[in-house]
Amino acid sequence: MAGVIVRSLSVPRRQLGLLGQALSSQQSRNYADAAPEGKKFGSPLKDEDRIFTNLYGRHDWRLKGAMKRGDWYKTKEILDKGADWIINEVKVSGLRGRGGAGFPSGMKWSFMNKPSDGRPKYLVINGDEGEPGTCKDREILRHDPHKLIEGCLIAGRAMGACAAYIYIRGEFYNEASNTQVAIAEAYQAGLLGKNACGSGYDFDVFVQRGAGAYICGEETALIESIEGKQGKPRLKPPFPADVGLFGCPTTVTNVETVAVAPAICRRGGSWFASFGRPRNSGTKLYNISGHVNNPCTVEEEMSIPLKELIERHAGGVIGGWDNLLGIIPGGSSTPVIPKHICDTVLMDYDDLVRVQSSFGTAAIIVMNKQTDIIKAIARLISFYKHESCGQCTPCREGIAWMYKIMQRFVEGNAEVHEIDMLWELTKQIELHTICALADGAAWPVQGLIRHFRPEIESRMLNFKKSSASISN
Repeated sequence: MAGVIVRSLSVPRRQLGLLGQALSSQQSRNYADAAPEGKKFGSPLKDEDRIFTNLYGRHDWRLKGAMKRGDWYKTKEILDKGADWIINEVKVSGLRGRGGAGFPSGMKWSFMNKPSDGRPKYLVINGDEGEPGTCKDREILRHDPHKLIEGCLIAGRAMGACAAYIYIRGEFYNEASNTQVAIAEAYQAGLLGKNACGSGYDFDVFVQRGAGAYICGEETALIESIEGKQGKPRLKPPFPADVGLFGCPTTVTNVETVAVAPAICRRGGSWFASFGRPRNSGTKLYNISGHVNNPCTVEEEMSIPLKELIERHAGGVIGGWDNLLGIIPGGSSTPVIPKHICDTVLMDYDDLVRVQSSFGTAAIIVMNKQTDIIKAIARLISFYKHESCGQCTPCREGIAWMYKIMQRFVEGNAEVHEIDMLWELTKQIELHTICALADGAAWPVQGLIRHFRPEIESRMLNFKKSSASISN
């Protein structure tokens, strides 16, 4: 689930302030024309700065190959420096959660770094990744599992956790298999278990398979699933840092977030912070799919212009950039943005909020002018309708209503005033549920109405004309 519950739900509720208001097309253009502060068109990320050096599986993913690429290097020294030092380096790096919410990781980890009350502490890794369009964590699990396992050990040391549970989506068979093999190798080498890496710190890592439910990407639903219950989100508070897995203090974090921790500790938080803009620092895995010549997952620095990212790494839009209709920038639950905004927007948290969308999991879905944009968004609503756990009435009933209305919009068999009615319905759904799945279903519809209302009205007019000609 990223991205977007993410994740995986991709969009954090903290960013709702800018997401909630409809703009006229002229106002929308003003957003696009306002050049973001610190905008830059840099050179590609250098190979020596890449963290994920086996992203495409061209090298040995097992322990021997991983150590050749620098994994598990001086891990004992990092652990010996203590929890406060690790947390401080992560804070200096400016690392924000890569699962979609973008919460500062150093701060999140510090919530667990407090005197023990006798209960064990746990680290839970969210590898559910059910967000449509998002496929970054599976590349780490499949091709670079030791980077994640070493990250679990370091993050666990920072939190005082005794064990990590890596929750992997049920459909990810090879990913779970490779991760389990890597864990076994780490135990055999003395890198995990009793006296991990010779540091005097005991730490265990377990793999937990999911059953393919998108809702289990939400952190409390994920915890419920590990405990053997139905994957339904819990009310908060209490938060997982106080009462989480098995009733104990728990931090739930994304695969990519933890996997970059060893590189940050070895190379320094200031090195990681040198990429991107302030508050949006570091390198990031981007997924680019849809109407591009070379769909790919690529590591680049934060704050790279969206257009530059697509043309440099994905071979550009099919039919050329002028054939672009719109882009979903952060996974299926983030609002679509039209071409004139895509021309200048930067791929980071702040700039995408500026244009009333969200960075999410950085899963870029490109749609050219051959796309039926109304049908595409309706298809996403079908997904959210199916994946709702049904616990909250606004989500269970509201998304079903949205789906029915969107199906009529696809045909054009609706009245213009129903567009405003649908907008109001999305407002009654978002922020009225336990988790953010309902928000992630409402935002794509809001993006459609905000930027593509003329297309919806035109389809309704054409339907009326065709119906009138048939009746005559």
